[in-house]
Formats: sequence, structure tokens, C-alpha cells
Amino acid sequence: MSGHPFDHLPDVRDGLTRAERIILHTLHRLEQERPGRAVPTAQLYGHVVEQLDISPDAFQVLLSRLVGRHMPRAKEE
Repeated sequence: MSGHPFDHLPDVRDGLTRAERIILHTLHRLEQERPGRAVPTAQLYGHVVEQLDISPDAFQVLLSRLVGRHMPRAKEE
């Protein structure tokens, strides 16, 4: 992720970074557009990347932290 250095600091109000806030806001908006249906991760990423310069791997890390599920690390050879 690029951008302003302050983008990576958690907000004092709720502890969310700018990227986390964008992901949650976008997810909420997409959930309202798809009532009763889950939002596919690829669709969420596509909408988030329009607002934020983020790699798919960085997106997955942030998303897993927000939903409380641990992402397994890739095995290094």
C-alpha cells in the first residue's frame, strides 16, 4: 500500500486504519446492494481497489484481521 504515512496509523476513535475503514465501508455498501446474499471476496476487492492502492495479499491480510480469521502463511521454499 502506498499513500500518506498516516494512512497506516490506527484512528484514536476506534483503532481502524484508513484501509480497514475503506474495506468495512465498502463491504457494508455492497451488503446493502445484495440483501440476504454474501459478498464475494473478489467483488469486494474490486470495489476496494478503486479507492485504495492495495495488493490482493495485503487486502486478504486486512480482511482476515477484520473478520477474525487467521490466514495461513504461504510456505517458503
